[in-house]
Amino acid sequence: MTSADLITTRTMPQILAWRADHMPAALALREKVRGLWRQTTWHDYFERTRAFAIGLHALGFRAGDRLAIAGDDCPEWFLADLAAQMLGGAGLGLYPTNPWPEMQYILRHSRARFVVCGDQEQTDKVLDARRLDGGLPDLEQIITIDRKGMRRYAEPGLTAFETVMQLGRDQAASLGPIVDAALAAGRPDDTAIIVYTSGTTGNPKGAMLSHRNMLHSAGEVARIHGLDAKSYSVLCYLPLCHVAERSFSTVMQLVTGCTVSFAESIDTVVVNLREVAPKGFLGVPRIWEKMQQSIFYRLKDATPLQQRVLARSLALGRGIAERRMANGGRFASLGDRLTYAALWLACFRGLQTFLGLDRVRAGFCGGATVSPEVLLFFWTIGVPVYQIYGMTESAGVCHTQRPGATTLGSSGTKIDGIDERIAADGEMQIRGPSVFKGYLFDDEATARAVHDGWLLTGDIVEIGPTGEMTVLDRKKDILITSGGKNITPSLIENALKDSPFIREAILLGDGRNFLAALIQIDLDTTGQWAQARNIAYTTYPTLAAHEQVYDLIRDEVTRVNERFARVENIRKFVILKKELDHDDGELTATMKVRRKAIEAKFGAEIEQIYGRAG
Repeated sequence: MTSADLITTRTMPQILAWRADHMPAALALREKVRGLWRQTTWHDYFERTRAFAIGLHALGFRAGDRLAIAGDDCPEWFLADLAAQMLGGAGLGLYPTNPWPEMQYILRHSRARFVVCGDQEQTDKVLDARRLDGGLPDLEQIITIDRKGMRRYAEPGLTAFETVMQLGRDQAASLGPIVDAALAAGRPDDTAIIVYTSGTTGNPKGAMLSHRNMLHSAGEVARIHGLDAKSYSVLCYLPLCHVAERSFSTVMQLVTGCTVSFAESIDTVVVNLREVAPKGFLGVPRIWEKMQQSIFYRLKDATPLQQRVLARSLALGRGIAERRMANGGRFASLGDRLTYAALWLACFRGLQTFLGLDRVRAGFCGGATVSPEVLLFFWTIGVPVYQIYGMTESAGVCHTQRPGATTLGSSGTKIDGIDERIAADGEMQIRGPSVFKGYLFDDEATARAVHDGWLLTGDIVEIGPTGEMTVLDRKKDILITSGGKNITPSLIENALKDSPFIREAILLGDGRNFLAALIQIDLDTTGQWAQARNIAYTTYPTLAAHEQVYDLIRDEVTRVNERFARVENIRKFVILKKELDHDDGELTATMKVRRKAIEAKFGAEIEQIYGRAG
């Protein structure tokens, strides 16, 4: 059976069963426990998933049910997700950072009867959601993976993950054939997962994605970039409730047969990268930005000679990288290849190893717009990072840069099977096997999102002469000044965030006669800058309020203004006195800015800029 046949004719649990049968002893999962990497083969992966599925069935889980999962990334997340699908149900992820009211909304809206919690913290939030404000009338079972601190818990319907697994083993003789029949009955167009969009406005909506949706998207990325079990391995660290991590770890693993290793936590990603040295790596823009900044943090402690070597290497490497990207990812000349080889030996090899990216043959950046300068930096040091484009409703990826299509700032070309068209207002619209089935219990929202089979992405784009697509901005985020000038906020905001001292920037000016910005400084880099100048501060607010910090950011804004036309210049700005936070409703769970919430919450700062009359 070819890889294409495997992807197009089976469900994800069926592919798991196929891999367990054809490569039983191969390594599938790795998790670090007490300092040692614990390994799981494909055979054990399938058997544990099947046992958990039998246990769920014994507790009453049936086809069409939804299993919610709240917790950090771990093998049990994979097992629970695929076990629900094995029974004809769907897995539904909850962000570990969600407060209980958000968790309650999703559990109540989805009518989930079962929820798997990672630990005591997540269990407590579900218990609060069940007890408060109308509760969770559909919820029957709460299954906890790590029971530490929960010895005295005696709430009804509360059990341990391992207990359900053991129940499955005990009931295998009687219920195993039923579960096996459900596994065999699965069809590619069945709903496999439900992803609640974090939503920059309004309540989140549950996007229903089929096995075909997910496998087509991941399968195309694997085909385009030549990824297989030998050439691809991945570190799982982004929230699995997000479609991107689900696609690049769970689904890509099934497609390629590769190994997935789990990071110990988001804080240990770089350390775990060095240990695992994966061959592929997915990062949202903020991850790539932090990695870039970590190089410059380290540079401050280097000797003057090392600083000069790095500065010179980056200067030479930048030109090579620009020509290489313009040439589709290939070196533009033999001279460039030889010069890069010398730079790699002198400098870039050490940087790649420091970041844990020395074996990466394909890095991917997606989830939001990213500054081209960030991607150029990684190409400069020899780590190819391909920008991808997609959304939850397109199963993660519908466009990707690739060898031969690496124009800086673009998101590449569409994957096979996807049709694209540009509406009169510049909005990208797509259709094809990656487009989702609709929103759970919300036909009205589905009808707004899909017209005659075409998914309205809400992104304003342009197609270049080579067919590569560049995202300009979200349709709803375009600013129109009082003078009638259309402004693309993300271009200016990303230019501001190229500064190591600026963490977040929100452009203002819709209906106004000039542009302004709300700026959140980066506490780490600005703090180091302040310490080097003996500027006293204790917390973010005290640092943000310092006059010299204002002068620093003013210089950064001036530098950015020089890159844009006068009408696109920022004439005033305010440094926010607090860091933007998901818990305060200012950011989505994926760390995207909620613009309307920001404008409402920081009305005093906006009034300071524009005055009452605006």
